[in-house]
This record gives sequence, structure tokens and C-alpha cells, in this order.
Amino acid sequence: MSQIPTIEDLAQQLQAVSGAHEIDADAALQHIADVDSLDLMEWLYGFQNQYPHIPADESLFADIDDTTTLRVVHERILALVPAAGN
Repeated sequence: MSQIPTIEDLAQQLQAVSGAHEIDADAALQHIADVDSLDLMEWLYGFQNQYPHIPADESLFADIDDTTTLRVVHERILALVPAAGN
């Protein structure tokens, strides 16, 4: 089975890219100190390289608002994961 990132993996990756002190999976991405749209795109580029089997793109953040958390993004990613057995 292909590797699927956990929400903790995503938080660590975003923290490394942004330099944010802490990433709360349930905090609105727009309200996390030190995280901006460029950080999200840099994180996405790294994600695409690390998980090429998951067809993630900018649409993960297309409708970002005050309700968009890392948990929401993780759920969107899980919905993109190809079915097991591929």
C-alpha cells in the first residue's frame, strides 16, 4: 500500500516550511502565525515530491477561509488517495 501522510506529518512539514513555532491541526490556516499563502504553496510543492502517487494540487486551498484547517486539508488529501491495490 502506498504511503499516506498522517495529519501529524502534514503539521510537521508545514511547520518546517513556514518556521511557525507550532501548527495546530484544528486552527484556521489563515490565523496561524507565520503561515502565509507562499508557505502553503511551498509546502504543497514538497508534498507533491514526497507523495507523487497522491494527485494533490492548488485546489486543496482553492476555497480557503476561516473554517479551513489542516485537518480539513488532510481530509481532502485522503479523498485523493488512489484506492488500495493500485
